This record gives sequence, structure tokens and C-alpha cells, in this order.
Amino acid sequence: MNKLKNLFAVIGLVATIFWAGFYVWVWLETRDFDPDAWGLYHEFAGKLIETGDLADAFVWEVRVEDGVSADDVKESMKSLAVERNFLFVGESPFYKQVEAVTGKPYRHVAFMQFCDVSVGMEMLAHNNAYAAFMPCVISVVEDQEGVLWLYAMNMDFLIHGANELPPELKTKALKVRRIMREIMEGAAAGEF
Repeated sequence: MNKLKNLFAVIGLVATIFWAGFYVWVWLETRDFDPDAWGLYHEFAGKLIETGDLADAFVWEVRVEDGVSADDVKESMKSLAVERNFLFVGESPFYKQVEAVTGKPYRHVAFMQFCDVSVGMEMLAHNNAYAAFMPCVISVVEDQEGVLWLYAMNMDFLIHGANELPPELKTKALKVRRIMREIMEGAAAGEF
């Protein structure tokens, strides 16, 4: 019986040392992370478990109110962007491309592109990899039931997801985030 107790004691000690070492390693590797990183990843994990889909966990989605058309949503986005000194870069009408290729009508899917050039320049000065996330895109998607949705990448991953951005750049990135959310929420309600 003593041998069994000793075996369990050794297993417990090894497990404790392993987990303590793992905790210290994680802390050392992530000590420069943004203070909001762990909350973001907790939220991400919850959404991933809930939906079972990585894409759902990485995006913001906003349902467009009934009676607001796709054209109204897109015009609203442009108007809201201009009000906030945000540049409308362009539209990629995916549904038209599908129709041209297949010769058949397709549900409305369009990609609306926006940019704050000065913040974009600063993000690229910080890390060229940010170019892969530019310009900011809001997708207008008619689902299979005819309901319109707006989708955009959750910018919190770029702002809070790892090492903290320099304070001035973080402030500017948070402003861009706020504006993107305002455009999505306002356009979904048909605001101009």
C-alpha cells in the first residue's frame, strides 16, 4: 500500500512541476501581450465552441433590419464613412461576378472597402504584415433565406491579440475599430 501511495505522490509531484513550468513558460512568452488579449481569446474560444466554425469566431456580424435593402445598406455605409472622414475605397460586387461566370442569378454578396490612409501608413510602418488586412472590408451578404447581414473581420485580434501596440498607434487603431462598428451598426439600421 505504501508503494502505491509513494507512486501517486511522485506522479502528483511530477504533474505539479510540469504545470508550474508550463505556467511560467506561458507567462514569460506572453508578458508583453496586450492586457485585453486573454479576454479576447476567451471570447473567441467560447464562440468557436458555440458555432464549431473558425470563420464565425473571427468575425463581427450584424443583422440588417427588415425593410432595409442591400443598396440602402451600401449607400448608408458610404455616407457614414464620409461623415467620419473615412475613405470609401471601392466595392467588389461578388454576386455579379458569380452571375457572369455561371450565367445564373445569385444572392446579393458584395465587399465594401474602407480605409483611413494615415492610420494605414502607421500600421505598415509598425509591421508590413498588416497589409494583408487592408483595406477594412465590410461584406454585405444576403443569406439563403433572403436576410441581409453585414460581416467584418473582428479587428480586436489585430489590436489586442498579441504584443501591445505602441500607445499612439493603439489609440488610432481603436478609433478605426470604433468607426467600423459605427458604420456596420448604422448601415444595418438604414441610417444616413
